[in-house]
Amino acid sequence: MKIDNDFIQLISHKDTLNKEQFKILGLDFQAIDNWKNLALEKEVSKNDANLLMLLKGDLALKAQEQIIKNYHMVLEFNNIKPKIVYEIPKEEKVAINDDEEYIRIYCDGACSGNPGNAGSGLAIYSNKKNPVLLYGAYEEVGTNNIAELNALHQALIIAKQTSSDNIISIFSDSKYAIECITTWAFSWKANGWSKKGGEIKNLELIKETHNLFLKLKDKIEINHVKGHAGVEGNELADRMAVYAIKTKNKNFEFYSYNKIEEVLGMKSY
Repeated sequence: MKIDNDFIQLISHKDTLNKEQFKILGLDFQAIDNWKNLALEKEVSKNDANLLMLLKGDLALKAQEQIIKNYHMVLEFNNIKPKIVYEIPKEEKVAINDDEEYIRIYCDGACSGNPGNAGSGLAIYSNKKNPVLLYGAYEEVGTNNIAELNALHQALIIAKQTSSDNIISIFSDSKYAIECITTWAFSWKANGWSKKGGEIKNLELIKETHNLFLKLKDKIEINHVKGHAGVEGNELADRMAVYAIKTKNKNFEFYSYNKIEEVLGMKSY
């Protein structure tokens, strides 16, 4: 749904929002004079809209965090949104046992114009090794959303092909792609793959990716990570998505590099 003035009035308290509400909207918690204008440009999922309402008020930060945990517990209990994390901490601080395989897959999409040339990229981490980088899924006339879906689809394919006793963590900065596959698809499928208010864009890709998700849901977790926020894996996947547009690669290929810093220095949109 698109945020309007009525919804802003509904979720705000004393003409402002709290920290977690700002985080959901992707806005800085620091005082922003024009936060309402910035919020009006946002599209939010039904789950995020529900959270924004539940978080209304002058709540302590611990209370805000508890509300989010409780809400996701309810969703998971009802099989609405299993194994989805709203926002992750700096995962690079997670202690990794070198004797156990710990896999993280970052996926991202890019589009030059919307619609325009689109591409997808991935960065795959295994323990403390240098990440494997992939780029591809070029579309001459694509959108940012389809680029993000293509990236998530490829991440799930890789997860399927990977043998690991541990949960495989997938990271995407696209709430649209995550919600399509893990939340909205359940109701769309129950309604014969249709929704009120119009067609479901990218339907065939959504169906295929959702089916993969269902097969893998006990093996993976899908996390939302803030884009362009300095998270290495997300930044690398972004550079690969842009590189896919440059090379016009339809198939995914490995990218060879010597230093991660060189990849991070590549073009980004």
